[in-house]
Amino acid sequence: MADGKEGTESRERPEGPANVENPVTRYPRPEFPAQDQEPPGWTGPMDPPPDHGEESYRGSGLLEGHKALLTGGDSGIGRAVALAFAREGADVMFTFLPEEEKEAEETARLVTDAGRTAVPLACDVREEEQCQLLVQRAVREFGRIDILVNNAAYQMSQPDGIRAITTEQFDRVVRTNLYAMFWLCKMALPHIPQGGVIINSASVQAYRPSPHLLDYAMTKGAIVTFTQGLAQMLAPDGIRVNAVAPGPVWTPLIPATLPDTTTFGKQAPLGRPAQPAEMAPAYVFLASPQASYVTAEIVNATGGTPLP
Repeated sequence: MADGKEGTESRERPEGPANVENPVTRYPRPEFPAQDQEPPGWTGPMDPPPDHGEESYRGSGLLEGHKALLTGGDSGIGRAVALAFAREGADVMFTFLPEEEKEAEETARLVTDAGRTAVPLACDVREEEQCQLLVQRAVREFGRIDILVNNAAYQMSQPDGIRAITTEQFDRVVRTNLYAMFWLCKMALPHIPQGGVIINSASVQAYRPSPHLLDYAMTKGAIVTFTQGLAQMLAPDGIRVNAVAPGPVWTPLIPATLPDTTTFGKQAPLGRPAQPAEMAPAYVFLASPQASYVTAEIVNATGGTPLP
């Protein structure tokens, strides 16, 4: 180059293995078609369609015989995690909202097609009693809980910020994202054996909060703190607690809660949002015995956005 600097566009690069793709171009990049859905959002109408690993995820027995309880497993990251856990050998109970029953049926099919037991359960995790019933059902079905994944979440963009966040919205966000995690960890703990695992879903929003997602970002910051504190508390019991902090991920929550999806994910250094399938391996690793020395950690999967 004339200025003496070597640009990435002009640099010649060797060809890599045939099964390794450029992460920049592996999945669709913005701009996307304009699309708008009513909450909680649906997978079917999304353009491009999300990839949950249906054709790509290959298990290797990392979770053989494990029993997993997963919230928010009907679509998005939850569906991808349920699929990956099943293909790694785990039976999966997962929650969904009543209006998401059709979505839940597809997740259940993916789990059973992998030869594992799927137990979909309609549950509003904002209610303490329903969380209690959920844990009781998991123990009846499985006898124990080897893996607890607190993944259910709610967000709603408010471009006018705190002025537009109603108490009703704030309450829903906090109860879904924080209360449920607290209740389920507390209630499930007596049924988690030594070697068991808790995994929470945090977010890049915990570190780089968007003003229009103020209440959601606040809860994700709390999840980071809760995860690190609980991990230290439970370490002597042989129970590991970690979290995954995704960046922008292409899930039904996006067209259902954001006013403009056409450029979603463009701000990430990789130039695109993640697909749910790209998040699932982080949850598998944290759930597996291969991560036996990993606790109180936040696995950041942000597409290149630097985090503290």
